[in-house]
Amino acid sequence: MAIAKQVSSNLEWRINVPDGTSERLVPESATVLKLWLRLKGLLEGMILKIYKFLYKAWKLAVAEPKKVIHGIKVGLAISLVSLFYYMRPLYESVGGNAMWAIMTVVVVFESTIGATFCKCINRAIGTSLAGSIGVGVHWIASHSSKDMEPIIIGASVFVLVSAATFSRFMPTIKARFDYGVLIFILTFSLVSVSGYRVDKLFEMAHHRVSTIAIGTSLCIIVSMVVCPIWAGGELHQLICLNLEKLAYSLDECVAEYFKDNKTSSAAAIEEDCRKKMLGYKCVLNTKATEESMATFARWEPAHGRFNFRHPWKQYLKIGASMRNSAYCIETLNGCVNSKIQAPIHLKSHLKRICLRLSTTSSNVLQELTSTMKTMKKSSKIELLVGEMSFAVEELRNAMKSIPNHLIITTPSSSEAHPGEANTDPMTKITATPPFMEILPLATIVSMLIQSAARIEGIVNEVDELAAMAEFKPATDKKPNHTRTHTRSTKIHTYDNQDHDQTMKTPPKV
Repeated sequence: MAIAKQVSSNLEWRINVPDGTSERLVPESATVLKLWLRLKGLLEGMILKIYKFLYKAWKLAVAEPKKVIHGIKVGLAISLVSLFYYMRPLYESVGGNAMWAIMTVVVVFESTIGATFCKCINRAIGTSLAGSIGVGVHWIASHSSKDMEPIIIGASVFVLVSAATFSRFMPTIKARFDYGVLIFILTFSLVSVSGYRVDKLFEMAHHRVSTIAIGTSLCIIVSMVVCPIWAGGELHQLICLNLEKLAYSLDECVAEYFKDNKTSSAAAIEEDCRKKMLGYKCVLNTKATEESMATFARWEPAHGRFNFRHPWKQYLKIGASMRNSAYCIETLNGCVNSKIQAPIHLKSHLKRICLRLSTTSSNVLQELTSTMKTMKKSSKIELLVGEMSFAVEELRNAMKSIPNHLIITTPSSSEAHPGEANTDPMTKITATPPFMEILPLATIVSMLIQSAARIEGIVNEVDELAAMAEFKPATDKKPNHTRTHTRSTKIHTYDNQDHDQTMKTPPKV
């Protein structure tokens, strides 16, 4: 049987040709199969990449639907401008220069109304001003001799373009009119150079200005009518969100530092706490966004709760004050992640007071968030700031008793063995913990006090915004405020009693 299998495996098919030679047949199915597998793998790889791309696009659209809305608005604006090509009356009115309207929509349309307004006005002013000056220079050059005409045009281009380029380095012009200056340089150069050879200069300038006016008008109308996104509203929401993140980060950092290592929590809860604790990083990284939004918001007309001359610059001051406080929280987070930890008895001595200060500071930030969201003056902010100041004084008083807790007493050998005679004149051995172990705790206390002072700066900036923007007065009733003040006084009295008792009877080690 084995011999038969060996013989059958060695069998080959051969073809006898007329000249007496034989040729071996190679099976074509194996080659075709290999090609099919390669083609199949290539197609599967392409389909997998397309699926991953579409999945990422879907996640982005779900996370930020405003970007989808912006894409739809740009498509709608360009579709409306394209009608100038397909409708004969509109095409004859603007001629073949309708392409400038499409280019205007592409380069001008932005995600917020303020940014769109800024670019539209800059483009209109830059084009009109450059066209007028270009026509004037061309008129002067045309009335001079033929030898002087190119010299006048070349000199005007050199002087005006150099001056306009230098103006872009000035902070005021760069912040608000940088795009307009760029359009001025481009348009003036085109009009001047083309005007030297084109006879119908006025007609070309008219078509250019009219098409740009059509494009900018459509951009403004579509951005304001279809799901409007205001830069001022976005800036207001960003400040409110950053205040919340700042409050959560301060609470979580202090709670994480004084947390008992024996306690364990679920992974999801731990991850959520970790995200809240790192929320201060968003506050540190939003300076450029706040400045650009404030610049664009100044171009927007009055809308919603925001008047025409709303104090948008005050939002930048609030953002700067929040970043100052976020730097303190960043230092707190560094102490939390430090490998060097303070002695347990020192942490337990300051735990309640530090947690109280972080809670009162967080309450102040939460109240400021509510004030910003509702745009109403708060009747509780002074009380909360008073509680925070009281907690700061309480922490300072607790720090005065720290030297007594730095001394660790250990019994001598005679105390350890009462039956033996005490021949050692020293009854106790004292020791102090290393300085590096105390440093993180001292940093925590210092940053908490400094953070409270900087939070008071945020309160002052928000109060100034409320006065400038004419926030509505608080609607809280007076009896409720009195009850809250009484309850707060009781809490302060109770804390004082606890603190005095702690000062009198220090914990035994």
